[in-house]
Amino acid sequence: MKAFTQHEGLVVPMDRANVDTDLIIPKQFLKSIKRSGFGPNLFDELRYLDEGIPGQDCSGRPLNPDFPLNFPRYQDGSVLLARENFGCGSSREHAPWALEDHGFRAIIAPSFADIFFNNCFKNGLLPIVLAEEVVHQLFEETHGREGYSLTVNLEQQQVRKPCGELIPFEVDAFYKHCLLNGLDHIDLTLEHSDDIRAYEQARREKSPWLFDAVQ
Repeated sequence: MKAFTQHEGLVVPMDRANVDTDLIIPKQFLKSIKRSGFGPNLFDELRYLDEGIPGQDCSGRPLNPDFPLNFPRYQDGSVLLARENFGCGSSREHAPWALEDHGFRAIIAPSFADIFFNNCFKNGLLPIVLAEEVVHQLFEETHGREGYSLTVNLEQQQVRKPCGELIPFEVDAFYKHCLLNGLDHIDLTLEHSDDIRAYEQARREKSPWLFDAVQ
């Protein structure tokens, strides 16, 4: 998993509440358990004017000119600004996969659905909860200034605005450790590989017939 320490990125506003995971990545595109390849279908229903087909090359599809991801000023954006209850709906892990594959590294919102919130940390995305009035002000500033960027410092737990103002945020200590060091659940397990091997060897010596039966 890609580590997250500090990131400066162009802000993309997603100005609607209760964005569910089926809107983030529609169910018809959940054809793979690989973590890559979902970016082109991120927000598919809102992003394109036609109906997408799984496996289709999206480069020639007609774009919705009213959707922020298609605005020239928000191209290459990597910080998503959202409203409350972002990521509600089903628990599909493909939702953070699609956001990360598109290039987003952080999401700022007043609140997140619990499962989506936890899945973000497991996939290298940093979800940041800020007060609703703070998020509203960020929307105002993003809309009012082209090229509006934020710097997110996970170590210091701060978001820095272009004017230099610092906005603190809370983050779980365990998830912070995982993101700073780029550790997913597999990496965390492998940190105990010596103990695992020792246990397996002791188990083999104590009950060799179990292993002989498997072979």
